[in-house]
Amino acid sequence: MLILLFLLGVMSARCADWEEPAAGGGRGGGEVFTFAGDVRDFAVVASGSVYVVTRERLYHLNHTLSELQSRSQRGSLTNDAFQRVPEALVPEDGEDHRHPGENEVYFVVNLMVPFVENGTLVLCGETLRGCDYCELLDLKDVRRSVHMEKISLGSGPNDMFSGGLVRVEVSRGKTQAYILAAKRKYESCGILVDRGVYLHNTNDRQLGGIFSEADGHGSPHIWTRLQSVANKPTNIKFELVDGFQIDSTIYMFSRIPSSSSEDGNGGGEVRLVWLESKKDKSETFKSLRGATLQCCEEDGGGGFRKRSFLRSSSVIVPPRGASRVLWAGVFAAARGGGDARTQDGANNDDTALAVFDISPRTPKGASDDDPHFCSKWVPCDKEWNKVNPPELLSPEAVLFRHASMTSVLALRHKTWTLLFIGTGDGQLIKLAVDQAYRSACPRVLFKTADDRNVFPKILLDPVSRRHVYVAIEKQMHRVPVSQCETHMDLKACWSAWDPYCGWCDSTNSCTFEEECPGPVWLSIPDDSKEQKIISHRVEKSNGQINLTIQAHLSRSGADASPPDFSCSFSTTTTTSDEHVCDPGGPAPRFPWCTCLIATDRLPARGLKFTVTVHLGKTAQTRLEERLKLTNCSDITGPPTSLLCHQCMGWAGCGWSDNTCSWTNLAVNDAVCQMSESGMDDTEPHISSISPSEVSFHGRNDVLMTGRNLGHVTRVRFHRDMDCSAKESAVRNKSGLGLVFDIPAADKGLVQICAVLADGSCHGHASVTYRSSPVCGSITPDTSWASGNRNITMEGSNLEFVEDLIHGHEVTRPTHTPNETLWYVSPPAEQPAGESSSSVSVSLKVANQILPCPVHMTYHPDPHFINFTSVRTGPDRADLQVTIQKKRDKLNLSLAEVSVRALQGDQHYECVMERIGPDFLICKILNKADDKIQALKITFGDRVVVLTQRGSLQILLLLLLVLLPISIVAVVFLHRSQQQKLTAQMNKRIEDLELDIRNDIRQGFVDLQTEKSALVENVGTIPFLDYKHFASRIFFPEGGTVVTSYIKDIGQDAVKVQPEACCQALSKLIQDQLFLTSMVHAMEEQKTFTIRDKCTVASLLTVALHGDLVYLTQVMEELLRALMEQPSNAHPKLLLRRTESIVEKLLTNWMSICLYGFLRERVGQHLYLLVSALTQQISKGPVDSVTEKALYTLSEDWLLWQAQDFSTVKLKVQFTVGGGDGEVSDPLEVSALSCDTVEQVKEKILATFKAKFGFPYNTALRDLRIEMERGGVFIALEEVDSSSEVVNDMTMLNTLQHYKVPDGASIKVLPKTSHPPLSPQSSLKDDQNFSVKYFHLIDPDVAEDQKGNPERRKFKLKEVHLTKLLSTKVSVHSFVENLFRGVWGSPLQAGGPERPLQAGRAPHAIKYFFDFLDAQADAKKISDPDVLHIWKTNSLLLRFWINILKNPQFVFDMEKSPHMDGCLSVVAQAFMDAFSLTDTPLGKHAPTNKLLYAKDMPQFRQEVKAFYKQVRDQPPISSSEFNRFLREESKKHENEFDESAALRDLYKFLQQYFTEIKQKLEQNGAPAGLMEQLQSVKEQFDGLKSCSWN
Repeated sequence: MLILLFLLGVMSARCADWEEPAAGGGRGGGEVFTFAGDVRDFAVVASGSVYVVTRERLYHLNHTLSELQSRSQRGSLTNDAFQRVPEALVPEDGEDHRHPGENEVYFVVNLMVPFVENGTLVLCGETLRGCDYCELLDLKDVRRSVHMEKISLGSGPNDMFSGGLVRVEVSRGKTQAYILAAKRKYESCGILVDRGVYLHNTNDRQLGGIFSEADGHGSPHIWTRLQSVANKPTNIKFELVDGFQIDSTIYMFSRIPSSSSEDGNGGGEVRLVWLESKKDKSETFKSLRGATLQCCEEDGGGGFRKRSFLRSSSVIVPPRGASRVLWAGVFAAARGGGDARTQDGANNDDTALAVFDISPRTPKGASDDDPHFCSKWVPCDKEWNKVNPPELLSPEAVLFRHASMTSVLALRHKTWTLLFIGTGDGQLIKLAVDQAYRSACPRVLFKTADDRNVFPKILLDPVSRRHVYVAIEKQMHRVPVSQCETHMDLKACWSAWDPYCGWCDSTNSCTFEEECPGPVWLSIPDDSKEQKIISHRVEKSNGQINLTIQAHLSRSGADASPPDFSCSFSTTTTTSDEHVCDPGGPAPRFPWCTCLIATDRLPARGLKFTVTVHLGKTAQTRLEERLKLTNCSDITGPPTSLLCHQCMGWAGCGWSDNTCSWTNLAVNDAVCQMSESGMDDTEPHISSISPSEVSFHGRNDVLMTGRNLGHVTRVRFHRDMDCSAKESAVRNKSGLGLVFDIPAADKGLVQICAVLADGSCHGHASVTYRSSPVCGSITPDTSWASGNRNITMEGSNLEFVEDLIHGHEVTRPTHTPNETLWYVSPPAEQPAGESSSSVSVSLKVANQILPCPVHMTYHPDPHFINFTSVRTGPDRADLQVTIQKKRDKLNLSLAEVSVRALQGDQHYECVMERIGPDFLICKILNKADDKIQALKITFGDRVVVLTQRGSLQILLLLLLVLLPISIVAVVFLHRSQQQKLTAQMNKRIEDLELDIRNDIRQGFVDLQTEKSALVENVGTIPFLDYKHFASRIFFPEGGTVVTSYIKDIGQDAVKVQPEACCQALSKLIQDQLFLTSMVHAMEEQKTFTIRDKCTVASLLTVALHGDLVYLTQVMEELLRALMEQPSNAHPKLLLRRTESIVEKLLTNWMSICLYGFLRERVGQHLYLLVSALTQQISKGPVDSVTEKALYTLSEDWLLWQAQDFSTVKLKVQFTVGGGDGEVSDPLEVSALSCDTVEQVKEKILATFKAKFGFPYNTALRDLRIEMERGGVFIALEEVDSSSEVVNDMTMLNTLQHYKVPDGASIKVLPKTSHPPLSPQSSLKDDQNFSVKYFHLIDPDVAEDQKGNPERRKFKLKEVHLTKLLSTKVSVHSFVENLFRGVWGSPLQAGGPERPLQAGRAPHAIKYFFDFLDAQADAKKISDPDVLHIWKTNSLLLRFWINILKNPQFVFDMEKSPHMDGCLSVVAQAFMDAFSLTDTPLGKHAPTNKLLYAKDMPQFRQEVKAFYKQVRDQPPISSSEFNRFLREESKKHENEFDESAALRDLYKFLQQYFTEIKQKLEQNGAPAGLMEQLQSVKEQFDGLKSCSWN
């Protein structure tokens, strides 16, 4: 049994933890995480957590490489105690690259071991001052340190060393875990350290405490023997590089440097040590015995080469019960000089991957007798006596050779071994190996554009088991182990030769085996690698030809001879025989088919036929092979290459001894090539390929030189291991050779040969594919607009660049040997003028365009203005010329500009000395006079002649200077006239700023002092009875249709016998086959609109309301059919909209079943919320025309234009008896100074109802009010002669208009009469009300309204957004109560996992959720998000959102547009609570999302608990639920007019009668049902008195 497995990946300069390897694989997208520093080590645990450490930080990632946590590795040393720096001081990028301060150090990790059983992560390492520490961190929270102490455990940061967990069986059935690690340092913090391999404790309960090395026998360890180096005895050096434990055996791999030198760069040995874990540490080390691994000695051109550097390794996990342990290692040859730890001591350009059998051997001598290692109980102070030489292990096979392998991971899949190989040029290669160690073609899964080394450790993702983790410098990649979906057909899937991939017959795609739902999954065979998917063998005996066809495939999930496996043989030539094969042959048996053919049936010209192999039920699993049969001995003639090829073209024929004959062996055309080549001097010979190094993008226009190349038609490219080759056609032939293109390929070495017309390939050459070119920078990064400036580009691999694309111009660059190239900038695409322009720069490599991260900026050409000259130098013999130019950003260099002075016919060179932003200085040597007529200035390919300015030019310059002065004087005079206007404007701006400040401060005060004083006593809740509630749900469009199908009071108590035609239709729709066929037939018609679908669904609901059990069955059947429709290929969109009859049926069904729950649990909360919103809205100004309010939840209804207002207390008296006599006691009513007269009336009636519990007996429109002033009552009207008129619009009168004081007396009287000739009793009845009148929102007018400066104050909408939050705070408790009434009780403080005990979910919810779960299981939908969306769409969108946004469906009330806007905000928050995604919100997010953003986490936890409660609730039986449905039907018996619904339903049946009849026939309806349908039609047609007819 596999007890523990830990891998010590080979480290170039890093330590690695030991991990338990496991077989597996998968596919998926490639994720990547980028760190600011290089990866030093990483580890993966079974839960999927990934731990990565860099020099500066430790990261905790999930298995998809999303960061969970991180912590800094920087800290300080105080009294030798290490303290980490607080995270608040770490830069935002997480990495701190600055040099540590005086007391600051980095904790550099050399050993990282996850101890899952103990829940800790062990980190050991050293600080930059040489002190060693070990620390335990919490695996789930790496920011929490469990324990830390100063101890030396592990080696230095530059050593190739790792450590890991081992288990020692201390007693029967009881084991102890220890950390096996090496100490190779000489001192820690100045204290000497004993070097060796130790077992350290992992917890304090073990003897000696955590990290202790001791056991009951002291401090056991392993160390090395003495050897003589330079005649000086010293302990043998070693490097521990790999290790793992299988069962009770511990395997350790180390490298012993050569004894010929101190540093061991001359070679050395790779040693394997076995330990038996038993009893305690001492007994474990005493069991030491070892062997030497010898790998891959071969002739490297200069003799045999020994590979003694172990770069990386991986154990091939043995299957249960296996007797052998196999192990794969990457070996490199040694080379002189350097250090192995820095990879300078090994030749990384020559590495080999070999597999060894490392099963423990029976020791020839005693244990603890090894030439290099010994335990503390054996004297190590003398050299080994060499009595028993160590065992030598040779590889089972050398699997792969590559220039620079750095890491390997081995996984086992069935009978195959999968090797994932990292390389020094940034590639991840996958190699499949069968049981006979035969390798398939290597596949590159991933590669970098540059030459970065792959980290010496590759680990498997334990969660998906289909990805591997690959670290490359600062990045961690999660790479899929296979990409099966990229293979489009069976042959491509097979040709990939990937054990993970196979062809799934049921899905017609290449998949992983576990992803194939059907029984047939075809994959590569388990035994060996074949070149063709179908092969044939021909045997001739006794006058009969035995043709055997074999399909080289494995078939999972089927028996040895599946019924759908067969072969067919069809001729393609005209013969007299009807069949190819003779009868009586053996039956097909997977994977073989046999055809027997009599030799006398073969025509003289041969038999051509096609073999078709059927591997499954679909056409994609049908394979064809074309064969030709003839009598091989009939092919005769001179023994030429042509005859050989003719012979090899027939099945069963082979070429031997220059004759064609029957053969049972596999044939190969190579025998013909050998025959024809011989000593032929005319065969092609390749001398050179130029260039012979290209990037992996390939290369165009490559030159091949050599001899006899005239007949070459193609060039073939192939790698080792007989993998599929690529070919490139010859593009041109010249006297120099051939021109062809090198195609794109993976990095590495490929062989090239020249192909002739007959397919033979000759010659030999090689091409090396390297990394892609990368451009770093260009100098200079600017150019003048006319172009032709020399530009230098720096980067890597730039020698592979063929062309450079500058904007839209293609330029051929010039390469230099030092990783740079230069080119000449082309002219700007558009004249720059006085502005600048930027263009992109790209590299063209073969047929790829690679963009550069730099841009070239074009500036206008240098503009030279004038020049002056002065005598200078010794004896004033030289003439210094200063050229003035316009300041620019070109940064001209001295080499880019040349100047020559012109004087008559004489030209003088002016030597450049200095260039500035606006000048150039050059010097003319030994010029006799000061005369210069002009300068000839050259830059790029442009020449500028500059002449010196004369007196006329100076006068023009003076005029240009005086003109601005004059303009300034005029401006100064005009400015004095505007100073007064400016002062006035500044005063207005100050007033405006003061107003805005006051608005903001007042909003803040209101928000902080807001108190919820909303009245919850709203009296009796006006619930609608069931039939009115249901009819409004069924027919939300309203109107008379709502009451058409319900019975009035009194009628519902009488059961009326329906008409015969309606009875017949009722009986007809009780047949489920008819009803479902009718629904499907109607929905297939284009004229059947969505409104028709909703109407039919509601008519069916009314007609079948008395039999809800049957209605539920029909709904379930229609839902199953809806899920199977092709339009629902995306299951997450199911039930999202009401676009079918069944979706409207579901809405109606939910409303019927949840009505009782709505009234008992939710109705009161909904009514209280509506009442609270009404009260909150009325607390502030409400514009009577637009209904916008200052206090609202909806930004669209926010009255941000409101002016200042105040609260007015009114003493209201009501007249008694309807006259002007006796009045009631005063009632105190609160109003606002900005309220209109109608609004004051509404508040008076609302206060009356709140105080007395019943409404006032007179309607609002029949009341008038009067105000007492000086003992006289003045009538208050909405509009009167005193009303203000602005731009033909009348402002409604307010309390402020009438100057109503606080405490004023108001009398309420009935209106005596309405104005004659006017049918309306309110201004709002006027159709042009919003055009004629305004209230708080001013109309847009141009004139200055000096009479009312208060209304002219500037207002900002954003200032008043706090009113939304104020309203939200006031009604928040009502919203919470409503939400929790829907999904259950609130949560305890403990979190979402412990909800309070609440009532069971309604029967309908539990039943329907279980129905959706069953459908998901039937469709094999495992994504929990899909189920969540289904349930949310069915319950949330179909019922609750409809109720929340339409309280008038539940209560006898009217909903205003403003109330609709507020309820929409609440409904949006309700929907967001059920959402699976958390959308990031910013300053531009809608306010309705921002209002409840902070509440969403809590709401979503409660929704999650609600769904969990429903899921955990015991399932409801069908009988129990049917009883519930029958009770609901009985409760509301005779409340609906089923006959009216049936008559209207027949209208649709009559319209689509023909289509319904055809659908019934398609569904195989019985004749009786068809007759019943015809009878219904005849009865309705004969009913002449029906009102609908």
